[in-house]
Amino acid sequence: MPTLALTRRLPAAVEAEAARHFTLRANPDDRPWTPADFAATDADALLCTVTDRLDAATIAALPTTVRLLANFGVGTSHIDLAAATTRGIAISNTPDVLTDATADLAILLMLGAARRAAEGEAMMRARAWTGWAPTAMLGTHLGGKTLGILGMGRIGAATATRAAAFGMTILYHGRREQPGLPWEFVADAADFWPRCQALSLHAPLTPATRAIINADTLSRLPAGAILVNTARGELVDDDAVIAALRSGQLAAAGLDVFTNEPAFDPRYASLRNSFLLPHLGSATTETRTAMGLRALANARAFFAGDPLPDPVSQPPGSASRSPLRRW
Repeated sequence: MPTLALTRRLPAAVEAEAARHFTLRANPDDRPWTPADFAATDADALLCTVTDRLDAATIAALPTTVRLLANFGVGTSHIDLAAATTRGIAISNTPDVLTDATADLAILLMLGAARRAAEGEAMMRARAWTGWAPTAMLGTHLGGKTLGILGMGRIGAATATRAAAFGMTILYHGRREQPGLPWEFVADAADFWPRCQALSLHAPLTPATRAIINADTLSRLPAGAILVNTARGELVDDDAVIAALRSGQLAAAGLDVFTNEPAFDPRYASLRNSFLLPHLGSATTETRTAMGLRALANARAFFAGDPLPDPVSQPPGSASRSPLRRW
């Protein structure tokens, strides 16, 4: 059987399924791999995660046995795709199965930020609540507001569907209009930002989207807008977001992802109008299990000589399917 290495501990059902089909190299201590671990592996495939920094140097040092990176997640910004392709290493991901959980969390962040949930919860834990008052802890009502979705892929569409149920008007901006959607596509970013009373980020991290939320774009939002990020921390310029939260240009922000995780900018923690979660987008038992099984399905197909069900890239000459939409 091919040898499969898990770079992190996975749900028990996933590891049991992996052991049925592969010679398994598990990570029971859940210790993140270092470049030395990657260089020393004897695996034919790696089931890797967002915490693995598979840059060009790490990929170049991989043993020649490694033929597949089965990514546990959708985004692949932590993998140098060009370096992997040069090495003839195939890459798969796990779309669809984490869509609903991440969209649910985007709504949680939006509601928590709008209704000052973090501030209220901290007040209760500190036993500082002095009682109900007509003007105490006033937040923002989402119904009737306009939500802008940056990056209308699967998760963006699922978030839009949920937000529409709250009575929000939906519009979106991205690289192209997506056919068949009931929401307004705004092709020009200059027309998009001023209409976003709430803004939810669902774009992949690319050179074009890195720090796309910066001082300039934040200044174009309506005063008192709400920012939500469940995509990648590097989509935002932390200095600019923190300044906007302090000035009131942003009324609040709900953030699940950060630059340099887990060492996020400590200034966020000091702001009462920040609602912060530790990268929980797909963190349900059901979703993480489904993600693991999806990654294993790709690995099984690859070693059976079949096309990857969810290809990100495949070596020249390998069977392939049409690439999935990234936004």
